Amino acid sequence: MDNSPVKRASWSGQLAFILAAAASAIGLGNLWRFPYLAAQYGGGTFIVVYLALVVTLGFTLMVTEIAIGRMTHQSQLTAYSKLHRGFGPLGLLATIIPVVIVPYYCVIGGWVLKYFWTYAKMAVTPGTDLMSDPGSFFGSFIGAPFAPFGYGLLFIFVCALVIALGVKHGIEKSNLVLMPLLFIMAIGIALYVVSLPGSAAGLKYYFVPNMDALRGADGGFSLAQLARTILGAMGQMFYSLSLAMGIMITYGSYMRPGDSIEKSVRRIEIFDTVIAVVAGMMIIPVVYMFAVKTGTPVHDAMNAGPGLMFVTLPKVFADFGRTGAFVGAMFFLLVAFAALTSAISLYEACVASVCDLLHMKRRNATFFMFFVIAFLSVFSALGFGVWGKITPMGMDFLSFFDFVTNAVLMPIVAIVTCVFVGWVLKPAAIEAEILKGEKRFVARGLYNVMVKYVAPVLIGAVLVSEICRNLGLFGWKI
Repeated sequence: MDNSPVKRASWSGQLAFILAAAASAIGLGNLWRFPYLAAQYGGGTFIVVYLALVVTLGFTLMVTEIAIGRMTHQSQLTAYSKLHRGFGPLGLLATIIPVVIVPYYCVIGGWVLKYFWTYAKMAVTPGTDLMSDPGSFFGSFIGAPFAPFGYGLLFIFVCALVIALGVKHGIEKSNLVLMPLLFIMAIGIALYVVSLPGSAAGLKYYFVPNMDALRGADGGFSLAQLARTILGAMGQMFYSLSLAMGIMITYGSYMRPGDSIEKSVRRIEIFDTVIAVVAGMMIIPVVYMFAVKTGTPVHDAMNAGPGLMFVTLPKVFADFGRTGAFVGAMFFLLVAFAALTSAISLYEACVASVCDLLHMKRRNATFFMFFVIAFLSVFSALGFGVWGKITPMGMDFLSFFDFVTNAVLMPIVAIVTCVFVGWVLKPAAIEAEILKGEKRFVARGLYNVMVKYVAPVLIGAVLVSEICRNLGLFGWKI
């Protein structure tokens, strides 16, 4: 192994960084979790709360991570120890997150590839109906002895190819292709859905604030329901903005000193939020119409996670008739692109950590991580089939890994980061880094208050609520 320092890669410009960070943020969380939560928590009511959190708490956390990355020119594994030796273990904890997430995320990416391929075959072969029973199709596929791993391995391999090409020639160029296609396809599908007869009721359900979501059992305003809405929006924000995963620190380490961090973050927030809202426009109206038509309770039809994307939506596409195969193929291609851009950023956070710690060349680190990720993906890929009886903490492997990372580790890393920056490193250090790219830090006052006082408390509430929700404690459901 070559122990000499590896020259740090860099983005070609500020736009390249914004596209990469936005591509990371726009993933599966936007396409299946945001619409579900928006529907459950009063449509427009949830959207307003979510937007308020994005421009305050989300802004604070993203600015912090990007500034730490650019300040140290290191990935999350070594960045904290470079700033303060005592916080070195935080870097290790932050690195565990993408290492655990990438394998199961790529397994889900493999599911998406399978669905795209299935709908593509149906679209080009008239009369072929491979999705007559979506529930059975999904169950038999994820329970198969090899297919989930095979499709997941293909997804991992595609990510590895992009990463191996480097920051400018791999990540940047892939985003220049995938991001415009993703936006065009998302808007195209949304416009198609809006044009369908009866979609207006679904759009109203989605966008118009429903204050009933904030009422308690007695019909009056409920602080508990408001708190649940806020906590649900905060949990979604972590998913949507790729926070506390090491991604933004890694991407920030490739950022040029003269580029504006504050303006970049605001633009990333806009990109991410627009796609999340458009995702709701693609999904909620058609699911709403399907629920009304079939007599299914709307709340049940909007169930979270794999059920919405891999069972409910295929039923909706089947209701479209012959057009459904084309819409299904286009939709899952869009989802594949979104999953790929996020998986690439998670993979990059792992590779950058290996390069920084071991001074390994990028391509060697990429293929080293390929085997690590492929091995770890076996658990999630087979967790619904041959290893289905193995249930850590009563969960399948995929749900368990998701719980450990998203519900526990990410909030802990975010809280400790805020305490570190707010009380040890001091916000002035972050401000000095931001001022390298702009004349003044417009949100300085907001940032100082958020990082020192508000953010740790709010994220602590997310940590408690996510643990309670996942473990079914105290009847807590979000």
